[in-house]
Amino acid sequence: MDPFSAEGELLNIHNAFHQGQYSTVLEVDTSRFSNKNALPARILTLRARISLGQAEDVITELEGEGDVPDLKVVKALAEYAIGNKGEAVQVAEALAETSPDNATVQVVGGTILQAEGKSEEAIALLGKHQGNLEAVALIVQIHLQQNRTDLALKEVLAAKRWAQDSLLINIAESWVGLRVGGEKYQQAFYVFEELAQTPSSSAPKSIIGQAVAELHLGRLPETEAALRQALERDPKNPEAIANTIVFLIASGRDATEHISLLKTTSPEHPFLLDLQEKDATFDKAAAKYTAKVA
Repeated sequence: MDPFSAEGELLNIHNAFHQGQYSTVLEVDTSRFSNKNALPARILTLRARISLGQAEDVITELEGEGDVPDLKVVKALAEYAIGNKGEAVQVAEALAETSPDNATVQVVGGTILQAEGKSEEAIALLGKHQGNLEAVALIVQIHLQQNRTDLALKEVLAAKRWAQDSLLINIAESWVGLRVGGEKYQQAFYVFEELAQTPSSSAPKSIIGQAVAELHLGRLPETEAALRQALERDPKNPEAIANTIVFLIASGRDATEHISLLKTTSPEHPFLLDLQEKDATFDKAAAKYTAKVA
């Protein structure tokens, strides 16, 4: 495919979006896209804006846009981002019933449902895809969150039969590799390192992936350098902060400052919720015992 054609540019937008290069997505001139590609390109730009914290502006723009399922589900994602979660989930569930074959409904609706802890509903919706690579990647993510590495690996291997050279499948395979371990750590590192060194890459997502692979490989100085680079590019990136916490704890250092930072920037981050759950479990267990003083 010609990278300078409208179709090639759409693929470039997809790749930039999935590498977290949201500003790059917004820089692309989509005015010359065909009718077929105009809506997918707009959806990506709207999602990029939500990721950049512009959810309220997206909601305002989409007011009165009619009943296009793609736009309705993206508006629901923006509503979810600003805290209107109940309304957003209702819209996602309704669209899952009325437009289950719509690729945007599958991916964005599945994202909302998974964020709300409705994993089975999300997988059921995403599983209706017909060659949607982003749906595959999300299914892989959900299985990994469920600690079902076997199902995630099965999904990746099935997708590789028809999407061998896809960026998303390579990334998804690297996620699985970080769970499988062994030589897969090094393979994942190579993928994330290459992405992080892409000249146009300005987002920390690939650098974070590289740092996680470095940590698994026991290369602590390299891990620290990568995480520092990620935080320099985006000081409030919750994934960079959370992985820095893990690194500091793993290297026997104080992570209090970064835990406080994560509480400020992303108070509902899964790492914090898991930490709170473990603290509560410990306190409950400790309450069963009383100290005996000789």
